[in-house]
Amino acid sequence: MLPNLSGYYRFVSQENMDNYLRALDINVVLRKVVCLLKPDKEIIHTGDHMVIRTITSLRNYVMDFDLGVQFEEDLGPVDGRKCQTTVFWEGDQLVCEQLGEKRNRGWRHWLEGDLLHLRMTAEDEVCVQVFQKVK
Repeated sequence: MLPNLSGYYRFVSQENMDNYLRALDINVVLRKVVCLLKPDKEIIHTGDHMVIRTITSLRNYVMDFDLGVQFEEDLGPVDGRKCQTTVFWEGDQLVCEQLGEKRNRGWRHWLEGDLLHLRMTAEDEVCVQVFQKVK
């Protein structure tokens, strides 16, 4: 049985965000600001439909998608690009493949107890964030 990721999660930690953003060609000023943010995550998971909200004091980002169905994702708020995105389950991990200008771009979410892990990749860089479930 697949996990249900529904819940509200508070930021705990992150590793290698600056290098990950550099791989996405984010300018140095914005990289410094983003590295200071402590985003919350809200996930609504109903059957094959999911909404993932990343909530920060600077800007919010919402992904609204059906699992296994490719869609055009507008990453304008992140790095100004669009990509073809597919989100699917791989074992107990939620995997996102983002096909576009950047090689090896995507992410995966998984739970360990009440901790939500997020591993983001772009080119050869990997950023890991951890969130604590609060409700």
